[in-house]
Amino acid sequence: MNDILLAEEAGEGILLLTMNRPAQRNAIDLALLDAMNDAFDAFTRDDRWRVGVLTGAPPAFCAGLDLKTFSAPDAPRHSVTALIQRVPHLGKPMIAAVGGAAYTGGLELALGCDFILASENARFADTHAKIGALSGSGMGARLPRAVGARFARQMILSCQPIDAATALRVGLVNELLRAEELLPRAMEIAAAIAAHDPGLIRMSKSVVDRGTEGTLADALAIETETLQQRKAMGAMTWGNGTPA
Repeated sequence: MNDILLAEEAGEGILLLTMNRPAQRNAIDLALLDAMNDAFDAFTRDDRWRVGVLTGAPPAFCAGLDLKTFSAPDAPRHSVTALIQRVPHLGKPMIAAVGGAAYTGGLELALGCDFILASENARFADTHAKIGALSGSGMGARLPRAVGARFARQMILSCQPIDAATALRVGLVNELLRAEELLPRAMEIAAAIAAHDPGLIRMSKSVVDRGTEGTLADALAIETETLQQRKAMGAMTWGNGTPA
């Protein structure tokens, strides 16, 4: 790990990961991408870790891709898709603690976590349509499952951000907290999870995941098919199904 991704033991069995590019609103560049993959590898393989908390250095959670890095036609945007799609399959609980903007790829990253806690400063948006792109990282499949199809349409089609109170109302986040309470509450919940038998936690998580995402593969396939159709038309995409 390095200073662009802070990794620390925040309690027995708890790994706290902090995206640390505050000047870039924690947008993902190649270095942060590699650091996050390394951190996820360690989290998955090391039995010491029972639960993770993912957050961003203020003032943002994650603004998505760093377009200075990923706007070129040959940029490896598919590698960010792979990173985002890893999160729901880490095999251990991962909590998103969102204390600022979670936009586009950053929103997809949060949606991949098991649940989201948010501070009053949190903002959420999908801006793919605004930049003339489609997501292939699960926005069109996971967001409707979090907030319902009607509200997901509003977010995806309008690209307008929603505040934390709205996110709580529509079910995108589990709890709304004052900024100074966000990480302590995330750690409190993480500690409760870490105190239980890790094998049972994995099994329980798997039951919920399989039970609620039984048709997710179909939705993801539809999103990928639509992306390929758009590519065939010569319109702008992120290539290979990637977030903005």
